Amino acid sequence: CFDCGQDFHGAVSLALGWACWKTYLGRPETDYFRCQASSVLGNALWVARPEEALPVFEANLALIRRYWSHDEQGILAVQTNAANCLVDVGRHDEALVLRREIFARRVDTLGVSHERTILTGNNLVISLQNLELWDEARTFARTNLSVARRSLGADHVSTLFACTRLSDCLFKDPAANRDDLLEA
Repeated sequence: CFDCGQDFHGAVSLALGWACWKTYLGRPETDYFRCQASSVLGNALWVARPEEALPVFEANLALIRRYWSHDEQGILAVQTNAANCLVDVGRHDEALVLRREIFARRVDTLGVSHERTILTGNNLVISLQNLELWDEARTFARTNLSVARRSLGADHVSTLFACTRLSDCLFKDPAANRDDLLEA
């Protein structure tokens, strides 16, 4: 909101998403603002109706790959939105595959110590937890946390989130022992 600074949500956000899409729909596919309007619509739908947002994200991803294939970070951002949407609709296996791919690309393009890579690693841990792959989740969460502490510092929000991810792995694992619970 221009007056109070609050983010739009609910029906207003959805209406603005559709209005944005309808405003730029008449432009050619190669128009950057049309592509961004598709992304705005996908994000608005994702909150209200994630099952309807997924095809919008997939179309947006195809559009970016077709006309802006050089924008690796833009592609990864839309893939991240699609993976988050897959989680919300309960398609955890597909989300895990996509999150592994996103993490590998972030490491290749930004390096393992970049904040976006660490955030992507946190998302990957969530997918591993959703599929109850506790050993892999715990191992990966420990590695991601040590990288976050080293590169971002112990008090950085992304480091704290990585710490939470590791604690969740240790606490929620049904095979956790006393030492795991104490560490959590």
